[in-house]
Amino acid sequence: MAPDDALAGGQTAGGRERMLVLDVCSSSGLEDWSPDLQKAKVYERILLDLILGRLAPGARLDEQSLAARYDAGLAGVRDALGRLALEGLVIRRARSGTTVAPLDLVELRQGYEARALIEPHCASLAAKHASKAEADGIRAAFDGGEQAARDRDLPALVAMDQRFHAAVARAGGNMALARILIPLQHKAARYWVFSFGAATEAELIADVEQHRAVAEVIARGDVEGARLAMMRVLNIMPEATRPMVQG
Repeated sequence: MAPDDALAGGQTAGGRERMLVLDVCSSSGLEDWSPDLQKAKVYERILLDLILGRLAPGARLDEQSLAARYDAGLAGVRDALGRLALEGLVIRRARSGTTVAPLDLVELRQGYEARALIEPHCASLAAKHASKAEADGIRAAFDGGEQAARDRDLPALVAMDQRFHAAVARAGGNMALARILIPLQHKAARYWVFSFGAATEAELIADVEQHRAVAEVIARGDVEGARLAMMRVLNIMPEATRPMVQG
């Protein structure tokens, strides 16, 4: 199934408007990117469309069109594009404008290598430092995940995944690591979406269950268990993606 065939983020099956919240802005650790700010909301909506492929690799992004698409002001769109450029998700060039970054297989492999070093450590920090509220938030990130997997609801699964990894990074208490990790997760999600059509229902449900296992060991305060559980999450990917990552 191509990304455009999934329920738009969005639209529900009944055509009702549905807003998928990624809850990743506060992972920047910067007060001027509070999730309540309009530019943060625009950033998350553009980010979701980049991940889902609705804004295709190489596509030119016109600020006026984006402002109309997201019912936002130009200033908020510019700020959002500026942050996305820093993350490497869009490319901004003087006189030629802004385009969606291409899918780069070398960058994909390097990103997974970096995550393998950083993200298990962040999970262990979360097991050590997470408050009850933070642990509950990590657990809740995949509420409804199994049903979304059965329905092949790609936007919902992407939103759950982004919330989960951002929540784990924040709960670790090391914002320097979180600022590195969250953009890597955003880029990885683009490739996961690209291979979504080849993933079986069993693979999708297994992925949800592996994320739930991480949440449970974090809630128990099991530092080493959280590290190992996150490593298992990183090793689970659709077969279509595995050859790209392994070279």
